[in-house]
Amino acid sequence: MSTGDLYTRLQAAFLLLDDGDRRLLARHGLTPTQLATLNALDPFEGHRLIDIAGRLLVDKSTVTRLIDRLEQQGLVQRVADPTDRRAQRVRLTASGVARRAQAQAAHDQSIALRLGALRHTDIAYIGSLLGTLNASLQEQLGHDTP
Repeated sequence: MSTGDLYTRLQAAFLLLDDGDRRLLARHGLTPTQLATLNALDPFEGHRLIDIAGRLLVDKSTVTRLIDRLEQQGLVQRVADPTDRRAQRVRLTASGVARRAQAQAAHDQSIALRLGALRHTDIAYIGSLLGTLNASLQEQLGHDTP
């Protein structure tokens, strides 16, 4: 198998997994990116928009739109940053904590079902290979661990 063939298979697997995520999370009123955003937040400390953008590997304007939508749903709130008067932090609301927990539990069950064709040894091996690949890609692209 060539590296091009491998890339095509990885991309196809990603697209199928992403489609499954989108379908499942739509039942919880979320997109995969919105769940990732909720997972990046906590109900107490909160995080600055620029930090969320870095973690999700998107630009700040994308995070601003994501937070706007999540705020409209009552899942997050913006609060003043205690260390920088010009900045805001975003933190989960009680509704956000509950929705995240429900969606994440359903997502975890879905992952187990979708990856159920793999043996535990296969999962460990593929996980190890993907860990190596991810570390190399992060180094090449100059990214911190998301």
